[in-house]
Amino acid sequence: MKIAVIGGTGLIGSQVVTLLDAAGHDAVPHSPSTGLDLITGKGLTEALTGADVVVNLTNSPTFDEASPEFFRTTMDNLLTAAAECGVGHAVILSIVGAELVPDLVYYQAKVLQEDTLKAGPIPWSIVRATQFFEFVGAVLSWTTDGGTVRLPATPIQPMASADVAAAVAEVCAGAPLNATRDVAGPEVFTLDELGRVFLAAKDDERTVVVDPAAGMFAAVKGDAIIAGPGAHLATTTYREFLAHA
Repeated sequence: MKIAVIGGTGLIGSQVVTLLDAAGHDAVPHSPSTGLDLITGKGLTEALTGADVVVNLTNSPTFDEASPEFFRTTMDNLLTAAAECGVGHAVILSIVGAELVPDLVYYQAKVLQEDTLKAGPIPWSIVRATQFFEFVGAVLSWTTDGGTVRLPATPIQPMASADVAAAVAEVCAGAPLNATRDVAGPEVFTLDELGRVFLAAKDDERTVVVDPAAGMFAAVKGDAIIAGPGAHLATTTYREFLAHA
């Protein structure tokens, strides 16, 4: 199959392209560097002509109030062009539990993206993943003050980006689900615990202090972003990932 990978040069997209090509598909990466602009629609027809599947792995450049408009505009443009080009399957990557975090505008923007896909003219699939191992260091940096990192004790079930990419590639290569597939890591941590594991592995002398109001994950209530019983669990543990990072 010919698969157009929108956002195909990013962390997930580049791995998806590699996996699909290795499986014998023709995966073509598209991004601003290849001349595609999802906001204006420039390059979309060229990107989608002849494609059997399109997977959208682009992300809003901000996590703030501008993110809903980004996803609304880009999904409208993508679905219009996909229908005109006869694409038979549209796939997006979203976030486990996004609809359960109403106080994070970015999560609600992802729900808007999902709803736009579901209401569109193309058979669809949604892969929802938990947070990525690769972003733990950045999460700690947001709430670091000198030698102290402040983190809420939010339950989190992170996974390796390689496992996310494998789940996305598998869905792209199959028939449309017209449903959502949740994927998650094999372990649940509290965010403060995860931070301590990261710092210990890096011989980082910063200290983690529990602060229920610190950072964006303070807006997450209870087990909202923990995968449910029907989720597909990856096998890579966080300590295994750190050992090879």
